[in-house]
Amino acid sequence: MEEQTMSATTLNGATSESTEGGPDPASSHIADLRQRIDEIDAAIIALWKERAAISQEVGKTRIASGGTRLVLSREREILNRFRTELGADGTQLGLLILRAGRGPL
Repeated sequence: MEEQTMSATTLNGATSESTEGGPDPASSHIADLRQRIDEIDAAIIALWKERAAISQEVGKTRIASGGTRLVLSREREILNRFRTELGADGTQLGLLILRAGRGPL
């Protein structure tokens, strides 16, 4: 019996082939993983926006009560947490997150 090869073109133009006549299991697995990545990205974006809004409210409340806009010890604490958990890239991520909440210095 002659084996049939099927191919499918992906978004980047590459092809995946299946010799069983059904969908390529690797392509299906990749699609599932990408869907989960998209779900995680949506959650990160929502949390980023929520965190920024809360941080801005903290700053406004602190200023309204006679305090300073920034508390550098708190920022160091946050940066240390990100660096400890994620390494050098964590520091960069922490800086971006802080800026989203307080704005540029």
